[in-house]
Amino acid sequence: MHHVLIVEDDASIAQLLEFMMQREGYTVETCRDGRAAERRIAEGALPALVVMDVMLPYKDGFELIAVLRRQPGWARVPVLMLSAKSHEPDIVRALEAGSNGYVVKPFQPQEVMARVRQLIQQVHA
Repeated sequence: MHHVLIVEDDASIAQLLEFMMQREGYTVETCRDGRAAERRIAEGALPALVVMDVMLPYKDGFELIAVLRRQPGWARVPVLMLSAKSHEPDIVRALEAGSNGYVVKPFQPQEVMARVRQLIQQVHA
């Protein structure tokens, strides 16, 4: 069973993501802000995937992905970024920062789950 770390400050979106992931059989852990996520990255076991919002309190997704990629072992963990920012420069910035995928909010649940399955399969096949 794969473990997914969700980093999302919007409670309703976090609950939706948790529900979708659990329904697919994943175990889920959620951080609601950048500081909590940074602590989790520093102290916790490697998840199969991180689903992360770009705009977060305290540390944004771009800062967190830099922290994550510097941590031993985390370079291989796929990251799917979610954001209301739909402009090409934002998407390019996320991908160049080390994200493995980018989904614009509001998102389609089936698209997110397809991307989750694809990213986990690529790394854990």
